[in-house]
Amino acid sequence: MKKIIITQSNYIPWKGYFDAINTVDEFVIYDDMQYTKRDWRNRNKIKTKDGLQWLSVPVEVKGKYFQKINETIISEAGWRALHWKTITHSYSQAPYFKQYKDLFEAAYIHQTETNLSKVNYFFIKLICDMLEIKTSIRWSSEFILAEGKTERLVNICKEEGATDYYSGPAAKDYMDESLFEKENIKVHYFDYSGYPVYQQLHGDFENGVSIIDLIFNEGPNAKNFMKSFSPANAI
Repeated sequence: MKKIIITQSNYIPWKGYFDAINTVDEFVIYDDMQYTKRDWRNRNKIKTKDGLQWLSVPVEVKGKYFQKINETIISEAGWRALHWKTITHSYSQAPYFKQYKDLFEAAYIHQTETNLSKVNYFFIKLICDMLEIKTSIRWSSEFILAEGKTERLVNICKEEGATDYYSGPAAKDYMDESLFEKENIKVHYFDYSGYPVYQQLHGDFENGVSIIDLIFNEGPNAKNFMKSFSPANAI
């Protein structure tokens, strides 16, 4: 039995993204897809004293040109310092900020990568290590990419010998499950409802923010507020 998820890279994703990674044996970063504006590829939300705020990585977008995620380049150098300053102002009073401060500060201040997908990978891997998630990570560019949305996914699963494919619930609207069935690959959809509430700064609880909110507020206890670490609360 081999479980796999194939999904696009996101910038400092929310906890559900990491629950998905932790549920499977292999995570394929699907960055041969078209880059989409105003999406999760280059931005995410955090809580601040003034409410929710987007942290957006500035990128070059070449008009109507079909631009892949892995072709997307960061357009300004100052974003790292700006993001880290905003994070520090928002979370310096969080219970576990000091414990993780040096790791995140180094990730923001001392890295020089300009490829968006590789930047996303760096943060995803950093957070996986913090949460002790051991799932193997690969890139979609390592595989033969078939024509057709679902066909591509099925082909990657076949190349990897996957028996089970996992996806977010939104994929039900466009994915042809029959193509998986023909290859004896079971399709599973994550259920992102029912996450437990944890202590947050800055007002009412917000569920869909970046996982750094959970890490700074709950530290080593973060796993207790995620679903994949408890068999009883599978996503």
